[in-house]
Amino acid sequence: MKNIAIVCGGDSGEFEVSMNSGKVVLDHLDTQKYNGFLVRITKQNWVVLLENGEEKVIDKNDFSFNHQQSKILFDAVFNAIHGSPGENGILSGYFDLLAIPYTSSGLTTSALTFHKDFCKRVVHSHGFRVAKSVLINKGEHYDTAEIIEFLGGLPVFVKPNNGGSSVGISKVKAEKDFNIAIAKALKEDRQALVEAFIQGREIACGVMEVKGKLTVLPLTEIVSKNEFFDYEAKYTKGMADEITPAPISEDEELWIKTTAAQLYPILECRGFVRFDFILTEKELYFIEVNTVPGISEASILPQQAEFMGISLSKLFDMALENILINA
Repeated sequence: MKNIAIVCGGDSGEFEVSMNSGKVVLDHLDTQKYNGFLVRITKQNWVVLLENGEEKVIDKNDFSFNHQQSKILFDAVFNAIHGSPGENGILSGYFDLLAIPYTSSGLTTSALTFHKDFCKRVVHSHGFRVAKSVLINKGEHYDTAEIIEFLGGLPVFVKPNNGGSSVGISKVKAEKDFNIAIAKALKEDRQALVEAFIQGREIACGVMEVKGKLTVLPLTEIVSKNEFFDYEAKYTKGMADEITPAPISEDEELWIKTTAAQLYPILECRGFVRFDFILTEKELYFIEVNTVPGISEASILPQQAEFMGISLSKLFDMALENILINA
């Protein structure tokens, strides 16, 4: 029996989503193989949440805790923190120092992919298309009209440069709303990314490497009933249609899957990740990669895995086996 720390919570607007993800992992872990412990991580404290309601403080010196007069150490970490510090490399570096294996990508990849602007630059340098964008730092002067003209006119998307779950994102359709959108994004992060609007279909592609073999999951088309796939559309039932497999041509499917399979090693991803693209009539645009994607029953990547006959329990087992085999 392996002791598994399921880290969740975090310091961002994705706290509640992450806590739910952690509980889903705990509920679906194979109890014949793993002792799962929910570990809530915040800036204030790191605690293990026991089933009886007790909270045990984590010793950060070795990531352990004391329970029933015994010291409990962890064999591996299942990372369920969307946002900081689980998705931006901070925890990855900590666990690397302690030589504790974890299910998500490493420090460099996590830091790079969480920084949307840096990630897009790397992806573009390898010949893939990305939306034109402008980065605005907090406190920096900017010319609204100049930015809009540079990006090809309205609408544009304004989003926190470091963040996820569509927290702090706005679709700006009128110039008078631009400053409001920038302020909203800068509440979540010190940088705001302004992106040109690409008219097309939003397609998500899950990819995972298990025991050295890369698996590309079925594609999902996301059709939001809001202006875009915002926080409400992601987490409110009935606010978006997530169609798996995506109703696209075989050529388009191959194009997207091949692109995702190429980007996975380029970005040095680990475990399961989700790539998001915009497919137009002629082009494919990389939007972002989520290295700690949603993992509830209703989340996109588990839907894709289920279509292949992979249950949540099996998906989580594959993620853990992948890191424990070399531990």
